[in-house]
Amino acid sequence: MPDFVQLWVYLSTAPLFGLTATLETYVAAAAVYDRVHRAPWANPVLWSVIVLGGFLLATRTPYPTYFAGAQFVHVLLGPAVVALAWPLWQRRAEVRRRGVALVLAALVGGATAGGSAVLLAWLFHIPAEVVRSLASKSVTAPVAMGIAERVGGVPALAAVFAVVTGLVGALSAKYLFNGLRIDSWAVRGFALGTTSHGIGAARALQVHDDAGAYAGIALGLQVLLASLLIPLLFRWLG
Repeated sequence: MPDFVQLWVYLSTAPLFGLTATLETYVAAAAVYDRVHRAPWANPVLWSVIVLGGFLLATRTPYPTYFAGAQFVHVLLGPAVVALAWPLWQRRAEVRRRGVALVLAALVGGATAGGSAVLLAWLFHIPAEVVRSLASKSVTAPVAMGIAERVGGVPALAAVFAVVTGLVGALSAKYLFNGLRIDSWAVRGFALGTTSHGIGAARALQVHDDAGAYAGIALGLQVLLASLLIPLLFRWLG
């Protein structure tokens, strides 16, 4: 037992502890995901967060200690987002023909997603800084944090809202689309990318190439439109 404790103390302080724990947890979750035929409830991102969070709490491992190694995965977030451009490039002629319609759909979808959350929070008398943090919930987390900081929200809270929104979309989208009898992969992907940003786009890519391509363009449009319009809107509202 003393040897095990000494080993744990060493591993928990090693720089690659976070990286190893993250990769092993995700690989195991992805294996289960494949075994259950990629059922939405078995989303590997969701279960990786739950398992890793529970593990850190149970072992009382400080988050900075974990992130010292996990940051190597974090660095790959940028290239992963850029890689979403490849399926768009393959469909560039189709996207060009639908350009105006896609921008309008992104504008309406983003306004509905963010505006409904802000309105509900305001009606329930949620504190103003929380309301402002909700406005960018359907934008990918790093951008949502920047927007929240500019409009007087809480960046960390905006990141939590963004991640939760992405997970809820990835888990529920299939059942919602089936219930509404939406069969077009392009429509499914664009809707998922509009409301659930990167996590939704990752889910769409796993399901169908067309869904992934349109989720990627929706993600990009939301980042652009939200970054420009949300700060202007809150400045106008005072």
